[in-house]
Amino acid sequence: MELDTLTALAPVDGRYADKTEALRPLLSEYGLIRHRVVVEVRWLQALASEPGIAEVPPLTEDADAFLQGLLDGFDTEQAQRIKAIEASTNHDVKAVEYYLKERLAEHAELAERAEFVHFACTSEDINNLAWACMLRAARDEVLLPAIDSGIEQLRELAHAHAELPMLSRTHGQTASPTTLGKEIANVVHRLREQRQRLAAVQPLGKINGAVGNFNAHLVAYPEVDWPALGRRYVEGLGLGWNPYTTQIEPHDWIAEYFDALGRLNTVFLDLSRDMWGYIALGYFGQRVVAGEVGSSTMPHKVNPIDFENAEGNLGVATALLDHLGRKLPVSRWQRDLSDSTALRSAAPGLAHVLIALKSLEKGLGKLEVSPQRLGEDLEGAWEVLAEAIQTVMRRYGTEAPYEQLKALTRGQHVDEAALQAFIEGLELPEAAKAQLRGLTPQRYIGNAAAQARAV
Repeated sequence: MELDTLTALAPVDGRYADKTEALRPLLSEYGLIRHRVVVEVRWLQALASEPGIAEVPPLTEDADAFLQGLLDGFDTEQAQRIKAIEASTNHDVKAVEYYLKERLAEHAELAERAEFVHFACTSEDINNLAWACMLRAARDEVLLPAIDSGIEQLRELAHAHAELPMLSRTHGQTASPTTLGKEIANVVHRLREQRQRLAAVQPLGKINGAVGNFNAHLVAYPEVDWPALGRRYVEGLGLGWNPYTTQIEPHDWIAEYFDALGRLNTVFLDLSRDMWGYIALGYFGQRVVAGEVGSSTMPHKVNPIDFENAEGNLGVATALLDHLGRKLPVSRWQRDLSDSTALRSAAPGLAHVLIALKSLEKGLGKLEVSPQRLGEDLEGAWEVLAEAIQTVMRRYGTEAPYEQLKALTRGQHVDEAALQAFIEGLELPEAAKAQLRGLTPQRYIGNAAAQARAV
């Protein structure tokens, strides 16, 4: 059976393939091979720039242009050639080395330097840098723009509904009112905080040999400052330098990255569930899309499927990323292969995040607020003013204010008339009583509107 979106085992390459397309050049097997080629080529160029390595003199402009052409022209056909070599070597990184030697044979100057491809490198010198570049690109070029778009979409909703009163629910029970915009603003602020933490994670790299000590390097060229050269090279790739490693870069930064992304997932999942609940309450309707079906048997249904889809995908993503964040920094002695095997599941983890973000964008774009439904709930919950009344009573020294309001309202729905009668019987300054008489659930929103407008 031929592999296509219908026969793919994983939904990220099947049902949701159109939503994950942006990640494919970065995190696929092709993406890993391409980044390995980049790392190997840049290492050869770095060696040529080191005066202490006489056998690799500075490259001519023509040689540099040839190498850049290899990178610019690298496509799936070139990746397939590397896979064909791998079929013989049974080693993926060695296949990249042999491929590059094949290509360097096409250029007289570079052919003489072919044995300096992969010079003094272990496979993990190449892999750790390739993955660092891949994960950085996936974050900076795909995930952060999608996250920022979602945050901006929510910020616009917060501003649009900054003053629209809404009944709060704590423990599922009626509570002091807020505004719809303020509740969305809370999410905007949380997401911004977590987004900054994700963006601040510095991808790290190493290129220090089989066990992290430059053993072979120093035997071949003892006079070269290999740590300095390695640092210049790694930082030239746009990565941070990790000076202390075994054979593998220990992946602590990847654990930070996945943990930060997992916290963002949690906030988005919390939003998804709340939006689902508000739709269930009727606070939001959903624009009907022509041709869509909500149920195979109940024609009336317009289900909150986008928020449900987001919740499901966020859960799967976080489970994968949580496992990787705990597993990757653990390696037996100087290395074992389990990290390499596990890291290949990073791509599905990030893909499920992207699918969720696109579902949230779609769901938020279909929402239609129902001020009438919001108002109905507020009008039926005058008991929420008990907080304000007992607080004013405390100010003026009224005896047992909390207990009086508890007796009047706890577990009961109290209407406007009952509260007005209670207020009239209080021994309070007339100005204070007038203020309390003017309260309604719709007006009792504190500074919620200002907070929503300020986000």
